[in-house]
Amino acid sequence: MTPHPDSALLPADAASPDRERGETSTGAPGVGRLIGLDLARGLAVFGMYAVHVGPAPDQGGVIGYLMDLAQCRSSALFAVLAGFAVALITGRRTPKTVLVGRQAVAKVVIRAVILQALGTALTMTGTRVVPILAFYGLFFVLVLPLYRLSAKPLALIAAGWALVGPQLLYLLKPVVGGRSFPTVGQADGVVSLFFTGGYPALTWVPFVLAGMALARLDLAATAVRIRLALSGVALAVTGYGGSWLALRLVPGGAPAVRETAGGPGMSSMSSAPPGGEGIFGDTPTGMLVASPHSEATLSIVGNTGVAILVITACLAAMDAFPRLRRMAKPVIAVGSMSLTAYVYNIFAI
Repeated sequence: MTPHPDSALLPADAASPDRERGETSTGAPGVGRLIGLDLARGLAVFGMYAVHVGPAPDQGGVIGYLMDLAQCRSSALFAVLAGFAVALITGRRTPKTVLVGRQAVAKVVIRAVILQALGTALTMTGTRVVPILAFYGLFFVLVLPLYRLSAKPLALIAAGWALVGPQLLYLLKPVVGGRSFPTVGQADGVVSLFFTGGYPALTWVPFVLAGMALARLDLAATAVRIRLALSGVALAVTGYGGSWLALRLVPGGAPAVRETAGGPGMSSMSSAPPGGEGIFGDTPTGMLVASPHSEATLSIVGNTGVAILVITACLAAMDAFPRLRRMAKPVIAVGSMSLTAYVYNIFAI
């Protein structure tokens, strides 16, 4: 498959220098690219489309359920795949060193600058959507010093960041101010990118680190995929189930529980306190919430689990069902040119 120019910017196994030896053998995830990643990326793009222009999840029924599943989880999946992109550029299984390593670092920095410029330009159009691209550019720079680490330390740092970051954001909120989604003509500033924007680095970098850790693994191995699937289930249950349980057991948590009768999906298990509209940090109870964009630890854990499950399922499906690969070509195509698809989506809105 010929790589699309977008592959240099958003997550993609782009050019032949990033191709791993042995990944083109029988039973590997793809030929020249990890096709399952393109499928996952395409699903993430369509999920964000649904969030941007689709009906509200509270309408109920099948459509409401699907809209609820897309809330935040699609952008979290996108962020995990961004971490995969950093690993692909800098050396997926074996990090690049010496001159090749410095060139790879330069490539990541250049991509970060381009994403920052595109994200800022999209924000300045006055769109009602909060573009993620400027945040992506910052994420690339923040995780770059860790690109030589193996899967285990990356996963441990991601877990530690997920535990500390939301609590630190809560403590810093009185200093930096509340969430300030961009208004017409307002570009993303440093405070917005780190703390108050739609995808604050303080709570979103764990997704990118998780993607880097995934990239270090032998994703062609069945045993690895099984362990990843089980890990994804465990994280999802811990995140969403832990929030659901905590908000019913912790004193003062009852007002934060959304009525679940007829609720469409997992995030209906819990939500922010009344008046918070899903924004993290209004009360200490908000630190137990796993609803979309709550920026709480349990939300990060649950969304990471879902992202791992989606990526693992897409990789396995593309290997096991060649006919499905043909049927999924439109979604795979969107995933292979995700930057163009995302930018056109914002302009269309």
